[in-house]
Amino acid sequence: MKGFGTDEQAIINVLTARSNAQRQQIELEFKTLYGRDLIKDLKSELSGKFEDLIVALMAPTPVFLARELHHAMAGVGTTESTLVEILCSTSNAEIHAIRQAYETEYKRSLDKDIEGDTSGHFKKLLISIAQGRRDENQSVDKRAAMEDAQKLYKAGELQWGTDESTFNAILVSRSYAHLDEVFKEYVRLTGHDLDKAIGAEFSGNIKEGLKNIFKVVQSKTEYFAEQLYKSMKGLGTSDRQLIRVITWRSEIDLLTIKRQFELMYNATLESWIEGDTSGDYKKCLLALVRD
Repeated sequence: MKGFGTDEQAIINVLTARSNAQRQQIELEFKTLYGRDLIKDLKSELSGKFEDLIVALMAPTPVFLARELHHAMAGVGTTESTLVEILCSTSNAEIHAIRQAYETEYKRSLDKDIEGDTSGHFKKLLISIAQGRRDENQSVDKRAAMEDAQKLYKAGELQWGTDESTFNAILVSRSYAHLDEVFKEYVRLTGHDLDKAIGAEFSGNIKEGLKNIFKVVQSKTEYFAEQLYKSMKGLGTSDRQLIRVITWRSEIDLLTIKRQFELMYNATLESWIEGDTSGDYKKCLLALVRD
């Protein structure tokens, strides 16, 4: 960045090859050596989607996700799909870290903003998830799973109207391992997936929230492969979602997501990025997704 012009390739080479923790250390060392704020310097030197991607890479993951949640709720309207994607796929520890980062960044609670920006059963679902109180015990009690499947059946398809609170209580609080067994029991009980029942019994944002929990339990890898597909399919690109998923999952499971993407869509993730993006932004994304 020194002098006239910017060596974008050098920035890509350094930052995409380091972990998030290493990037935080680089930022600290940069300030120590040069008395300058690395993030501010990067912002002044870069522009557009490439700048957005680099700034996303430089943020600690909980801070980055807290900013994404805030952006989804700030101003007029709410990007409900972002709230669902982040909150319905994170662990308890991740949620607690995001909550802390949110309060530090915005001097207000995540709960308060969710309450102000959402409504009805969708609001209750998000507030419940945002407490980070899901059971994370991996052992499965088949009898308890059968009982939960029966409760869901009674609360939905077996009665006139839907008891949303039962769906909320079970899908938000039970462990993924337990829910996986519940979903199998539901198929045995009814002959079809709970996903089909959710589609028939619910509508709007609450339906999407519950369906996303169902997909995450079935396979988090498939879920994020689908999110990447959605960000690039059709006319135009949802760059914010594309940046979010690749940045967030880059140190967790991006390689397995990439392989799953190819299985699901008969094309490599790289080829989709090649076709949907350009310039240094494209180069940086490709550097992150390559083995």
